[in-house]
Amino acid sequence: REDNGFIHPVTVIRTGLEPLEPLDYVILFLAVIRVRATAAPLNAAYTSEEFEFYLSDSESKLLLTPLEGNEPAQAAATKLKIQLGSASLIKTTEEEETKFAFSISLNKPESESDLNSVNSVNSVSELINEPSDVALFLHTSGTTSRPKGVPLSQHNLVSSVRNIESVYRLNESDSTVIVLPLFHVHGLIAGLLSSLGAGGAVALPSAGRFSASTFWKDMIQYNATWYTAVPTIHQIILDRHLNSPEPVYPRLRFIRSCSASLAPVILGRLEEAFGAPVLEAYAMTEATHLMSSNPLPQDGPHKAGSVGKPVGQEMAILDESGRVLENEVNGEVCIRGENVTKGYKNNVEANTAAFLFGWFHTGDIGYFDSDGYLHLVGRIKELINRGGIVFIYFWLITIN
Repeated sequence: REDNGFIHPVTVIRTGLEPLEPLDYVILFLAVIRVRATAAPLNAAYTSEEFEFYLSDSESKLLLTPLEGNEPAQAAATKLKIQLGSASLIKTTEEEETKFAFSISLNKPESESDLNSVNSVNSVSELINEPSDVALFLHTSGTTSRPKGVPLSQHNLVSSVRNIESVYRLNESDSTVIVLPLFHVHGLIAGLLSSLGAGGAVALPSAGRFSASTFWKDMIQYNATWYTAVPTIHQIILDRHLNSPEPVYPRLRFIRSCSASLAPVILGRLEEAFGAPVLEAYAMTEATHLMSSNPLPQDGPHKAGSVGKPVGQEMAILDESGRVLENEVNGEVCIRGENVTKGYKNNVEANTAAFLFGWFHTGDIGYFDSDGYLHLVGRIKELINRGGIVFIYFWLITIN
């Protein structure tokens, strides 16, 4: 354990091939963060080189995979001298009663010190989780630069879960079907942990991953009241409805869209097709997901083309000198709050650039309208300065 509360991660991988594996992953993730370790979930489809980067950058000490393993991940872990292990959910039926047992097994430790470290873990009942414990370690997408490691504490997770529960009024009567990967904050925080935190129900897709052909069957079977997805999945669901409509659809409280811009025309078609408000939101890994969202109808209007109002944190539009800008003026979207990471891991340069004037700088350009709704217009790295006039590259592409 390091002084800043960072515990060397347990890297968790699921292949998504077997129907039970998502449940394996959920149980394992909750177990890891309960024992004050750090979960660093990864995409099973990574190459060996990608696994090597992520395992090395996170300084993982243990790699857990399904029983069938993951050859590229295990090869990378072996090269880095990382302990290997496997996890599985065992299903048994006795006298018409189904029981589940969860099993974790470690490969033979390479040294006596490794064995001692495994055997020295206190019983769970004696462990007390601290708010500062780093529970989750993820990386930014790295679309414009090398991915940055983002440690998220137990307190970050709880803060974000409470924000999500609050804005969507989640409670024990709610149910959802997870359609997103659980190695990103969208599915993990907004879909899984927020539902569990509110006392609601979470169903994992019967196909083991999102499938348009089984999505509505799952939603009906588990009495779903809402779901969250990225625009690509919304489009697939909408196309399926237009080409092969279901005989009946569940009555949803709302549909949530996040992680990319949702075209207003698609938002309108979703609402018309499924009879529920579509609430667009704004999120990022460094904020433990949610930053702003359109409200439920009883709490205010939802605006197509806007990502709504700040939720549970301060948000401001700043100019380059750190001055807060007035409504309708473009500037950088900046946030601060209990859900925001304390900083990137081992990256002084990135932290210096991101944490300025007492705010975390998102790198996104946007403005607040007169009703306090946030509108995003581009990224700082997409700005083009020509003779003192600033253009946004995204707009130029759209116009052409």
